[in-house]
Amino acid sequence: MLLILHLMLLAGVIFILARMMPGIRVAGYGTALLVAVIYGLINVTLGSILKILTIPFIIISVGVFLLLINTFLLWLTDQILEDFEIEDMGTTFIAAVIITIADTTLSWLL
Repeated sequence: MLLILHLMLLAGVIFILARMMPGIRVAGYGTALLVAVIYGLINVTLGSILKILTIPFIIISVGVFLLLINTFLLWLTDQILEDFEIEDMGTTFIAAVIITIADTTLSWLL
């Protein structure tokens, strides 16, 4: 139940982010929910592998390298879903930072 609530709230963040930030397009809340699910699945699978493989870079950068991994995962989500589009890497990076903060906050709260 908490996972569903987490995904619904994260989808809300993604939907609002798409409305407020130029360069991000989401067809609707359903697409934002799909983005949250796909991004979550990619993060748990590929993201976990990348984080393990890049531990030295994460330590050296004091965790900043994690933002680059999350940016890549969000870009990958953009490539998978047709109704979700981010124009450039700068926008993808900013969106990844905001989504990471929201996702981490939701994990702490739920």
